[in-house]
Amino acid sequence: MSAGKAIIFSAPSGSGKTTIVRHLLQKFPNLGFSISASTRDKRGRTETHGKDYYFLSPEEFKQKIDEDAFIEWEEVYEGNFYGTLKEEIERLWASGKHVIFDVDVKGGINLKKYFGDKALAIFVKVPSLEVLQERLKDRGTESDESLSRRLYKAKFEMGFQDKFDVTILNDDMAKSFAEAERLVGDFLTK
Repeated sequence: MSAGKAIIFSAPSGSGKTTIVRHLLQKFPNLGFSISASTRDKRGRTETHGKDYYFLSPEEFKQKIDEDAFIEWEEVYEGNFYGTLKEEIERLWASGKHVIFDVDVKGGINLKKYFGDKALAIFVKVPSLEVLQERLKDRGTESDESLSRRLYKAKFEMGFQDKFDVTILNDDMAKSFAEAERLVGDFLTK
């Protein structure tokens, strides 16, 4: 692969990592968003194939696994696969951009292993599981069952923050934006 850098944002669902990544994409024109592949259904009418995710059928996803087309992939929830396509990273680096990821914790750890020193891995932490529960409820997209599943997974994921280069405590969005800008700016210029 050609020589760009990788910025990895990982966190439990509902921590604010997507909001931070969107902010950074506006601040740094030399960043390109890595679109993940997924077998999950689109959320409402707002999600678009090739913009939010590459929506694949389970059969298409498994074929790409067999073709070794992924840098990393996993079955996040039963029947729901997510992964990072090698050709997606090539596309961004070929356009002269550094790549920024918004992935779950396991994906983040795998990407950091893959990219090594060419990557900055940032863990976004919420003040508490109670705050996380409120944020997930406020989204209005979670059933009781999916909320419970996400909180269980979040508890587990919180234990992996030491596998990342740095942690941002997201209890104030303006402060989190500023800290993320500083970290990413420093990493891209070194």
